[in-house]
Amino acid sequence: MARRYHRRMTSSAGNDSVLRPEGPADERSANRGKDVATARAADVADAIEVLGLVASLEHRAFARLAADSQEAPGLAQSLVLSRLAARCTERRDRVLARIDDLGGDGAAALGRFAGLLDDFDARTPPTSWAERLLKAYVGYGVADDFCRVVARGLDDESAQLVAQVLDDAAHGELAVRELDEACAGDDVLSSRLALWGRRLVGEALGVVQRAAQRPEVARVLSRAGGDAAAAGTPEQVPATVFNELTAEHTRRMARLHLTA
Repeated sequence: MARRYHRRMTSSAGNDSVLRPEGPADERSANRGKDVATARAADVADAIEVLGLVASLEHRAFARLAADSQEAPGLAQSLVLSRLAARCTERRDRVLARIDDLGGDGAAALGRFAGLLDDFDARTPPTSWAERLLKAYVGYGVADDFCRVVARGLDDESAQLVAQVLDDAAHGELAVRELDEACAGDDVLSSRLALWGRRLVGEALGVVQRAAQRPEVARVLSRAGGDAAAAGTPEQVPATVFNELTAEHTRRMARLHLTA
């Protein structure tokens, strides 16, 4: 079997070069280097997948808010929603730029989550303006909360970006203001919206479940401290994550003075 050699040059001009065989320690060092490079590449691929999820949610939010602006009961609400929709595209593009920086394909990463919310939307069609507002605030809020949790397992730059992107509370403020006014003195509407909120959170947790079953997302969630399996597909959203998401949902409903 051929043997690899390292060359050691002597300081004397007349001496021949001395060859020594590469030992086990050299091979172990080389293997460790390969393992580190492979692990880093896997971490980057996982980050790209999670960022694709965030970009997809922002892209979907743009379309939803643009549609909501057409359904708004007044011009003032329509203008606010159209501006919020425009901000979604800015946030989406910041995430896509980060994916490109990591060497990924932003459009492809976003596209892998294109149908994630289809079933949720099909199962929760709003029948009024109030239900539409609550769905955006509560239903899609669960998905945003999940992304915040998962992002804790990303590299610092990506994690900070996701936190900034999801930190826009303007739409939530609009929903709270409008729903407070609608529910003031209307116990029937308040009761109906409380039931609607419970339905929304149940369906939204199903969306989270499907997202968490993706191996890349599950690995980042594990690094975030979500108690997910480091390898393979988890059977369900980890209890710690589930508890955090439901707690956030309860806080949102409390802001509206509705029972979660």
